[in-house]
Amino acid sequence: MSDTVFSNLPALEPGTVWLVGAGPGDAGLLTLLAAKGLAEADIVVHDALVNEDCLKLARPGAVFEYAGKRGGKPSAKQRDISLRLVELARAGKRVLRLKGGDPFVFGRGGEEALTLVEHGIPFRIVPGITAGIGGLAYAGIPVTHRDVNHAVTFLTGHDSSGLVPDAINWDAIGKGSPVIVMYMAMKHIAQISANLIAAGRSPDEPVAFVCDAATPSQRVLETTLGCAPADIEASGLQPPAIVVVGNVVKLRPSLDWLGALSGRKLLPVTEGRTGSGHKVSA
Repeated sequence: MSDTVFSNLPALEPGTVWLVGAGPGDAGLLTLLAAKGLAEADIVVHDALVNEDCLKLARPGAVFEYAGKRGGKPSAKQRDISLRLVELARAGKRVLRLKGGDPFVFGRGGEEALTLVEHGIPFRIVPGITAGIGGLAYAGIPVTHRDVNHAVTFLTGHDSSGLVPDAINWDAIGKGSPVIVMYMAMKHIAQISANLIAAGRSPDEPVAFVCDAATPSQRVLETTLGCAPADIEASGLQPPAIVVVGNVVKLRPSLDWLGALSGRKLLPVTEGRTGSGHKVSA
């Protein structure tokens, strides 16, 4: 990328940390500031969900440190990751902490930033496109549409213990939010579906799972709230995934722009909203 594009952007200085969002997958969704940070960093500390194509934008000679955290697998402790950022900055390194999606949306960026504050390390937050918006857009599912919903709720499907969070008021969300977007919810979808149905949601309400969003391996399962547990198990799909509940899912046959690029015919909206059964598609 030309120097002219970067000329008015701040520099990643030695002894500082940038907490950067890499977006949901596609390297083209990186911000200019994220790309500049990659081009200047001495060390890139990255998560498991960061696409390899994003890492290829780092300057020659940059050192990569893996700090991935995946559910059910051995991973670094969050406090250790945060303190490693402190250690690297104190050594005079230009540190780029690259996180999938947005650092402040279920990304533990706030925890890492507070540790930097605690130890007096200068830092910058570089927001990214969160998967709950960008990943769904790549599946042809808008999180809002004025004919469908005027509110949306984002929530996590598990807490720090790996269980469905007790603090979530499922009854209030079930009754009050027409569209629900869930991160890290696939593992507990049976309990979550039961909670929402108990709160009054219809078992026939549309649900979509978007796996490996905004990458070449993206897959989308369209199903219903009542059938979701059995369908996701039968599909063989694996996390990472974004799960969306609500009638915006019915817009996918009309808005699957990525499928259209591969030759899939988009349906007029009146046809597209009738639902398409339980199926997995790219």
